[in-house]
Amino acid sequence: MKKIILTGVDGNLGSVAASQLMKLTKKENLIFCGYSTEVLDTYAKQGVETRQTDFNTLDGLADKFNNGEVLALISMPFVGKKRQQAHKNVIDAAKEAGVKKIIYTSLVNAADPTNPSIEKIDHAFTEEYIKKSGLDYIFLRNSQYAEAMITNYFTFVHQGSNLQNNQGDGKMAYISRKDCAKAVAYALLADDLHYKILNINGKQLMTISDFIEIGNKETGNHVKYQFISDEENYAIFDAMGVPRTTEGKFKKDSEAPFSSEGMVTFGQAIRENKMANFTKDFEYLTGDKPISVQDMFENSQNFQIGQRHSLDK
Repeated sequence: MKKIILTGVDGNLGSVAASQLMKLTKKENLIFCGYSTEVLDTYAKQGVETRQTDFNTLDGLADKFNNGEVLALISMPFVGKKRQQAHKNVIDAAKEAGVKKIIYTSLVNAADPTNPSIEKIDHAFTEEYIKKSGLDYIFLRNSQYAEAMITNYFTFVHQGSNLQNNQGDGKMAYISRKDCAKAVAYALLADDLHYKILNINGKQLMTISDFIEIGNKETGNHVKYQFISDEENYAIFDAMGVPRTTEGKFKKDSEAPFSSEGMVTFGQAIRENKMANFTKDFEYLTGDKPISVQDMFENSQNFQIGQRHSLDK
């Protein structure tokens, strides 16, 4: 029997997807791939076959995917040509190894050329490359992680100031990263789904003001929203030491472990309602309802964005 391959198990989303998979299927059905040998060792001790991978080179990569039937490509944490090449390497290697199907973690509205998000460029490239490869696929187009905005909310709570960003009155169906990981696990096991695009959205569409209002109600804080321009938003991230691009240096334990270029253009996309997709695809895929923003704020210690885990050189 050919196996299920999950990549990125040393990352935030991949580690949760790995835990879900081990509950849903037998360990002997699984191959876990990642960059960190230390993390891979923990899975090997639990009886899962592991393979150390570096997606920045095609040499020997197909061997890492041997005996795989379906592979989940969790998008890499850097942005631009480097990510596109890494994804291309994975797809080429998977096809060479005889993998039949790719599960890819993409972004809401990735194929829309008017979507200003810098992140969506790489996702659109990867989706198109998978289609051209002839491989079967499921694209999981994720909404924004609620954890990112919950962490951001508490940043402004600690500062005693308004929550400032450039999203305006645009809407987003915020989804937990835990649910996005759950979707990966279920998609890997979905033998009946072929050539599918699924929008992995949260429970309801809301503005950032709505989001803050829920946070205040659940935590007893009194944060207010203040709209600022894109350039003002860049200035806030600059003051926090956040790099403009993923080529920059990330601070350890940063409350914003992403590039500001990614976050500001994402905010612009939300403001222009390019991210206002709302479906029940998550429920259709998993049989469960997504975790609500209310529940996440009520248990906020379990829904923080966490550290950046990329070990990529």
